[in-house]
Amino acid sequence: MKLHELSPSEGSKKKAFRVGRGHGSGNGKTAGRGHKGQNARSGGGVRPGFEGGQMPIYRRLPKRGFNNIFAKKYVSINVEMLNNFENGTEVTAEALKEAGIISKICDGIVILGRGELNKKLTVKAKRFSKTAAEKIEAAGGKAEVV
Repeated sequence: MKLHELSPSEGSKKKAFRVGRGHGSGNGKTAGRGHKGQNARSGGGVRPGFEGGQMPIYRRLPKRGFNNIFAKKYVSINVEMLNNFENGTEVTAEALKEAGIISKICDGIVILGRGELNKKLTVKAKRFSKTAAEKIEAAGGKAEVV
């Protein structure tokens, strides 16, 4: 099958009904808009969420939740991602960004323990999970909290 052979299935495409094309069509004159009123006018109608002046539902309902503006946002990566570095490298947040492992540093890096590490590295990060620190040290490296 080629692109030019593709076509919509039978009966799935329906021609648009052209309104306001004379009274013989059964939908002429007011074109299904009724007589007068806001919706009969060109450019008429109300904005989404407008309830005729009644207080709209999105303003009647209470706001929920809490957003802590002081919360720290950490970028987490797993131990297995550190295998991208050469033996004896000092892995910092900047080095991770340069290597393309992370896109943003935010408030710091957290190293988590999924996967295996088979390189001897000095890893500098804000936090380490217990298993991540164990795996780094088992591979002969160092986990330093910055």
